[in-house]
Formats: sequence, structure tokens, C-alpha cells
Amino acid sequence: MIKYLKITGAIAMLALMASCKKYLDKTAADNYQITDKNYLLTESDYRTQQVSVYTPLQWLNLLVPIGDIASDNSVTGGESASDVLDLQQIDKYTQTPVNGILSNLWQYAYEGVNRANYLTQYYATNPAGQSIGFVGKDAMYGEVYFLRAYYYFTLTKMFGDVPLVTDKRLDISATGTLKRTSKANVYLAIENDLKAAIGVLPIVQSQTGRATKFAALALLGKVYLYQKKYDSAAAVLQNVISSNSFSLISDFNAIFEKSGENGVESVFEIQYSSDGANSYTSADPAQGPGNYAVQLCGVRELAAKSTSMPYASGYSINLPTQNLASAYAAGDQRKAVTCFDVAAYTAANPAYGISFLTAPYENTGLYNKKYLPHAGQTNTSGGAFQLNYKNNYRTIRYADVLLMAAEANNQKSSPDDVAAQTYLNLVRRRAFGDNEHDISLTGNNLYTTILNERKLELAMEGERFFDLVRTGQAAATLGSLGFVTGKNELFPIPNIEISLSGLTQNPGY
Repeated sequence: MIKYLKITGAIAMLALMASCKKYLDKTAADNYQITDKNYLLTESDYRTQQVSVYTPLQWLNLLVPIGDIASDNSVTGGESASDVLDLQQIDKYTQTPVNGILSNLWQYAYEGVNRANYLTQYYATNPAGQSIGFVGKDAMYGEVYFLRAYYYFTLTKMFGDVPLVTDKRLDISATGTLKRTSKANVYLAIENDLKAAIGVLPIVQSQTGRATKFAALALLGKVYLYQKKYDSAAAVLQNVISSNSFSLISDFNAIFEKSGENGVESVFEIQYSSDGANSYTSADPAQGPGNYAVQLCGVRELAAKSTSMPYASGYSINLPTQNLASAYAAGDQRKAVTCFDVAAYTAANPAYGISFLTAPYENTGLYNKKYLPHAGQTNTSGGAFQLNYKNNYRTIRYADVLLMAAEANNQKSSPDDVAAQTYLNLVRRRAFGDNEHDISLTGNNLYTTILNERKLELAMEGERFFDLVRTGQAAATLGSLGFVTGKNELFPIPNIEISLSGLTQNPGY
């Protein structure tokens, strides 16, 4: 498995050094272990920096809870109405430009962009003007293009028009000079990066967790879908399906067990680690090598007399709603995995001696079992206890690819509802274990069913809010919950970015 490294690609503080030059005779190399002048000199330097481009993926872990908390799938929960206030505001559509979690997500995504840009800036020659060639360099850069596309996709689906920089890394000289780029042009840059990645990435990687050609194809299909480019989406996603490289496993629950990581249904996963050597040390719990959001999803103040109880206690954040639970038909195995009924589980397992000290705020009685914390999957050393669960995010699953392909085939200029039904029913047959729940609808009725299937299949995986927005269903679905049309389709640009760069704010904030 690839292990993401936390290093900086640009350690030399150029502006500071310039201001101190007349007072010091020392060179940057005297003061810093690594600078622009002595980095990217070898293949090892390039590959180490390339791995660091993956690291901010881990820091985006709260994006997944937001994708459901901002929708009708879940509520924030927690200890009280003020617990993790940033998420409470997102849940109630009262977020402001000073929301700390949104500011961090902006910052972390741009950190990923900056690390990618540092490498692309020095593709032809390194900072010393030397050409560094090695076998596999183009394929390595394919991963960089994929990652930059992922970061920009995260930014534009959250914030709309965002500053687009691809030719160089951002440094202090960029302060006050950045402008927002139209979403259409950001998407064009994302498409270009993914096409470049597809052209050079291998079908299978030597290390689990690295981006592949199919990961890039699947992400490009999703990017097309967000822009309603259905013909292009259908064609791209068909390449993933026709490869026969992926399949749906029969046991839905097994996908989200530790043993199910990076399996036959995995197109791309964000890798997490609880290794003691990589313990969480940041001021922001999300900015570490472990999956902090898993701790948030855990059952509040859970206690058990038996040490064999498989689940660990958590903060009762991101609680599935009873409305979500009731959307599942009888016999759908996804319900128990998505909407974990803790009272029913306690009653069915008396030997564990489970007890709860207090109930969570906005208690629904349900928890997200997909990312429920398991005993023994966090590291207790280095002050990292409970903050570094090693649960991977199943970022792009094959079921998602099938449902995207179903939607694209149904909506393209010459609809192919037979293909759409086929892909939809593959997902439903796994859910029910039979073909008696197959769908034979066509046209708009089929489209509505496909979108509903996305809700059921991908619930609590961070897709719901963005699906509602991109399909124009957000106002009708979320209006009674406080969603304001013309405002809440996007999140506010962080206030610090407004102050530093003079960026314009999104409407309504």
C-alpha cells in the first residue's frame, strides 16, 4: 500500500530570505535542510515529492460527512447543539465565511494543488535548470495530474468559481493577485488533467492506493456528469465497465470491513494509516494520516463488559435519519449497513453487555456502520488515540460507476434505456440478492429511479448533497430543512481568502 508522506515541496521562504539578505551572509542551504537549489536533483526526489501530493487527500476526510449532513440523509448530532458548531451550521444552512471546517477544506485542497503544481512546474527541467529523466516519469506525472484534477473538482463542486493556477506553485507573491475562474474553465482544466492522466497511467499499479487509468476514467465520467455532458460520460464510463477489471461482491457489508479495502469493487480509495510512526500531531484533528471522521461517526459513550465487542465508542456525529432508513425496501441488505440500529444490535447481542451513558443530541437511534469505528483500528501511542482510524474512504466504487453509466445512458442525446436498466439492475440485484426487484422503467421515470438508487447505494459516503445540487433537486428536497435557493448550492468562500486576495463572495453570504 502506498503510504502518503507529509513533506513540503517548497521549503525555501524566498520572500523572507530576500528581506534578510543584507543582514546575513549565509545561504539558504546553511539555514534549511532542503531548498529549491538542492531539491529535485534525482529520481528519488521526484518520486518522494510525488507521494507528498497524495497526502492532502487524507486531510479532506470531513468532506464525506458534509456531503450527507448538508442533505436529507443525516443530522450532525454530537453532544449538544454547539458540538462541532461548524458542522451544525452546515446542517442548518447557517454557515458563514468564517466556518473553520470549510476554510480548512479550501486550504487543504489548495495545498494539494500547490504540491502538484510544484512538480508540473519542473517537469522539463528542475529548479537548477537540469533535465532529470527516468523510466516511468510520464506515468508518475499521470498520478500528479489525476490528483490535481481531484483537488480542483473538490473545490469547484463546493465553492463554484475558484482561482485556477496550473503553471506554477503559489507563494507569497500571489497575495492579492488571485482571481476566481469560472466553473466552466475550471472544469476544462480538470478534464485536460484527467485526459493527460488517462494517456499515461497504467491499468494496474505496483502499489495499492495509487491512481490508475480506470480511476482517472471514472473521475472524468463523474466530471462530465456534473456538467451534464451525458454523451461523453457514457462513453468514458463504458471503458471502465468493458474492462472487466471490477465486479460487485455479494456481501454489501464486506465492502466496508478492513478486509474489504482495495478489493474488486474499488476503483479508487483514499488510504489511511494508524501507524505509530505517523501519529497525528496537527492542531486540526483532520490533518493527519488517520481517518478522523471515523471517530466522529462512532456510537456515543459506548461501553461494553466484553472485550470481544467489535465496535468502539465515538462522538455520535453524522447520524443517519429515520427518513433515510425508511427509504429502503424490505429485503435490501444496504439498510442495516447504512443505518445501524444500535438498540437492535444491543438487544441481539446481550453477551457484550453494551451500555450507553448518554444519548446524543438529535438522537435518531441510527449510526453509519459503513465507517463505524472498530476496536483495535486506531493507534493509542503518540497522543493519537481515537484520531487516527485506518479506515480507507471508498472514494470511487464500481457501483458508483454503474449508476453513473446508467444515468448517462438514460440522459444522453440518443438514450439507451436498455443499457441504463442493465447497469441499474446490477446494483439492485446485489442489494436484494435476486432479480425480482429489477427495474423496467424508461425515460424520466427511469431517471428518477436511478437518482433514488444513488441515494440508497451511496448514502453516508458523501455524495448525496452534491447529487441533489447537480441534478437540480436540492430546493425541492431540502427546502423544508432550511435550504435557500440561489445561496446554499455553494458554500461560502472562506473569509480569510476574501481578505488576503480580494476574492468575490458567493451569493447570499
